[in-house]
Amino acid sequence: MAYKAEGKLHKVFDTEQKSEKFQAREFVIEVTDGKFPQMVKFQLTQDKCAIIDDYSEGDQISVDFDLRGREWNDRYFTNLNAWRVARADGQSTDDVNDQFEAASSSTSNADFDDDIPF
Repeated sequence: MAYKAEGKLHKVFDTEQKSEKFQAREFVIEVTDGKFPQMVKFQLTQDKCAIIDDYSEGDQISVDFDLRGREWNDRYFTNLNAWRVARADGQSTDDVNDQFEAASSSTSNADFDDDIPF
């Protein structure tokens, strides 16, 4: 089941290598909830650890995440596993990069005559 949260990026932590095959990275967003803001921590795992790199603390972002829970030694843990981060205006960094590449390829191909034989 997927959920979505929106808020101001408050803190980004370094990627931690938890084991030989597993890495995780956490970040916190400030969510407005009535009089008191809530600081909500999310987790990125494996190849998703880098998706927060394109954002700075203070940016308004939207986070798509899954709610995960598990039991270990009769203790219960809950994680908010983020799988997509986008600017609050709805554009993800990938969308911005795609638009830039499309614009630069259309203008550069029109203005550049490539007669190189390889």
